[in-house]
Amino acid sequence: MKGFDIKTEIQEFDTFAEFANEAELGTDDLIFTSERTFNEFVAPLNLGVQSLFREKYGKGEPTDAMVDAILDALREKEFDRVIAIGGGTILDIAKLVVVADKDDHVDDLYDKVDILEKRHPLIAVPTTCGTGSEVTAISVVNRVSRGVKMGLASPAMIPDKAVMVTNMLDSLPYQVFATSSIDAMIHAVESFLSPNSCSISRVFSKTALEIIVKSWDKAVKNGGGDAWKEYSADFLKASNYAGLAFGYAGCAAVHALSYPLGSVYHIPHGQSNQLMFAEVMKAYKEIKPVGAINDVEKIVAECLGVTPDSALDALYGLLDKVLSRKPLREFGAKESDLTTFALEVPKTQQRLLKNNYVPLTEEQIFEIYKKVF
Repeated sequence: MKGFDIKTEIQEFDTFAEFANEAELGTDDLIFTSERTFNEFVAPLNLGVQSLFREKYGKGEPTDAMVDAILDALREKEFDRVIAIGGGTILDIAKLVVVADKDDHVDDLYDKVDILEKRHPLIAVPTTCGTGSEVTAISVVNRVSRGVKMGLASPAMIPDKAVMVTNMLDSLPYQVFATSSIDAMIHAVESFLSPNSCSISRVFSKTALEIIVKSWDKAVKNGGGDAWKEYSADFLKASNYAGLAFGYAGCAAVHALSYPLGSVYHIPHGQSNQLMFAEVMKAYKEIKPVGAINDVEKIVAECLGVTPDSALDALYGLLDKVLSRKPLREFGAKESDLTTFALEVPKTQQRLLKNNYVPLTEEQIFEIYKKVF
């Protein structure tokens, strides 16, 4: 079994200005972020940094065309550190930027994943509470040219520093909070159930799950909406802990089955995970009712004050209060798509499926999609 280690230095600051001062940001640094975030947090400090705004190269989650356009824009630039400020899209793209050679395109990075080298130090500053990308060596790209959403993982891609700045979540829209925190919760559960977990990674999984479920429950009871902001620091930490856990133990079937939903229907990542979560867990429970899934039931039961037997149903109900769930057909899915997904996921997502609580057959995957439809 591989040892559990944390390669990223994790720092906490009350404000971005405190971080900028300690890091001595300046002309040799490239800030990769959104224009809104730059204008709100970076521009007022007059740091003299170089900047690149993600939205100039496309919208939504990373695609091969988007990343290639960004790599093209950077070919003639000279910079040292990359400071990525944003959610999963920005952090994932930044990981590719720091390992790309002057002539590389996305396909080149996948082709030589085993020999990638870090060419720039990377500092990751998350502005959402979901991906945990600031402490993982994984980047996910929708390879539109190949019709598949795929992860790329290399030790060279892991950020050197993760900077947690709580007040950067203050302006986060509710929908983004909901989908990102759901993603973090699923990271916690999948990494806990993974056969590749260890006692240390499960501590991070368990703590993240406890924080998220308790904070959701309190926010919902306090009226929902912006009530979550009272617990923003907790959500940010939980996302980080879940990132540390799945960076070691991996994610699994929920993520694997959700990837086609983001790729084909452009459903936000956390929301597509939510669509798959309950039915994957029900399949797990049916196939292997005794095992680590019982520990998840006990954790959730203690958080919500219910019995272990009813814990998962209570969690699904809480999830639907955080973000209303719709059937897949309301996103434009056709029933004929389900067969395609059930055939393709086992072929393209073994990186994730190897971390399943139990193996799932093509037929079982199809039945899960059918229930979500």
